[in-house]
Amino acid sequence: MSIRRPRSLKWSLVLRIALLQCAMLTLIIVGILGTMLATGLIPHDYEDGTMDVLADALARDASGRLVLNETPDMTTLRSNVADLWFIIRDKQGQRLQEGRVPASFQPFVGLLDNISDARFDHALGQAAPPAGKIRWTDTAAGNVQIMTGTKGGLSLLRLLGQAPQFFLQGILPLAGLMALATLFATPWVVRGALSGLGLAAAEAERIDIDQRGVQLPLKDVPMEVTPLVKAVNAALARLDKGYERHKRFLTDAAHELRTPVAILNTRLASLPATPERARLLQDAARLSTLTDQLLDLQRLDRQAAAFETVDLVAIARGVIVDLAPMAFSAGYEMSFEPARETVFATGDRTAIERAVTNLVQNAIEHGGRAGKITVVVTAPAIIEVRDEGGGVPLGERERIFEPFYRLRPRDHGAGLGLNLVQEIMHLHGGRIEILDGKPSGACFRMTFRALPA
Repeated sequence: MSIRRPRSLKWSLVLRIALLQCAMLTLIIVGILGTMLATGLIPHDYEDGTMDVLADALARDASGRLVLNETPDMTTLRSNVADLWFIIRDKQGQRLQEGRVPASFQPFVGLLDNISDARFDHALGQAAPPAGKIRWTDTAAGNVQIMTGTKGGLSLLRLLGQAPQFFLQGILPLAGLMALATLFATPWVVRGALSGLGLAAAEAERIDIDQRGVQLPLKDVPMEVTPLVKAVNAALARLDKGYERHKRFLTDAAHELRTPVAILNTRLASLPATPERARLLQDAARLSTLTDQLLDLQRLDRQAAAFETVDLVAIARGVIVDLAPMAFSAGYEMSFEPARETVFATGDRTAIERAVTNLVQNAIEHGGRAGKITVVVTAPAIIEVRDEGGGVPLGERERIFEPFYRLRPRDHGAGLGLNLVQEIMHLHGGRIEILDGKPSGACFRMTFRALPA
């Protein structure tokens, strides 16, 4: 199933505003023309009505002579103008004439070869329209000169016939200019209107599970988007409350488990030494470790104390001293290889000690119960825990840090140990990575932030 790309608000606005402008411009112009037609303004001042009808009706017959077709407009013109008169001539000398030219205009008939366009009236200063006109115009019969009166009205059909050309030559260029202005103005307007939403989105990107109580800002957020931002803030508040309840439950459960686990260890220790007792003690120790890890996770979540300078060599040495008996009883050799007598870093001593302990316990649990477990401390601030077991497949090296992840179906898994190590390294601004062991097995490398020189 393909996911459709989200629509661009900018381009949606540009397209819709441009279409709206074009439609509104057309309606305005049509409204103006309709009003002028309804009030009689256009017919009163229009002086080319007769000439337009003649031009539309003019044609040539089979022999090429000028003829006047009896169009509906021509019929209407003859019925409305009783004294209709006109002279039509082409550049080849053909002439078509009807009606009687007024006496005052007769002198101009002999001068048609010398007149291109003219407007004339019976008296000086008479209001428009004039009584007669002379004009060269294009028709179906070619370019001809027409001399006629101006008593004809505006042809509605001719006006409608000019609408497409008027739209292409008038409305469309103007709408294009307006759309071009919209294209440049809309992104600026959208950016300004949604600037508050951009700040809210930037704040949302910084939300993390370790930073609860975060709310998206409502400042400068558009009114239409405010309900969405408020809904997100309410959802974040509910998630915070649920997370806090979850944390409290884990903490309470871990505290409640400590007492029965301690009682269980005491009772198992009083049993006779048998292989079954040893296995039960090992299982009880795993349960005790899991309880301690749960409490450590809660302590890390509330970590507020400033870091201090710690010696990684001393921390690693202390862990080896504590866990060496466990490793020896499980069939391993232990080796400690510090590159220097002291390697300093900044951090929480208890948390780093827990991380090293978890890695050594993980090596004891999954190292194959044979070979050597080596702890290496090198500059600038690195601790490595190596074993000689089966190693960790390359494709599993990210998932192994998930809580209770099992590398193999029958495996006990890593519990919370490796997840806790990853959390501790995140807290210290460092990283944990898994490398191939030498010559075999796995190498867990913790890299801390070293002290500045």
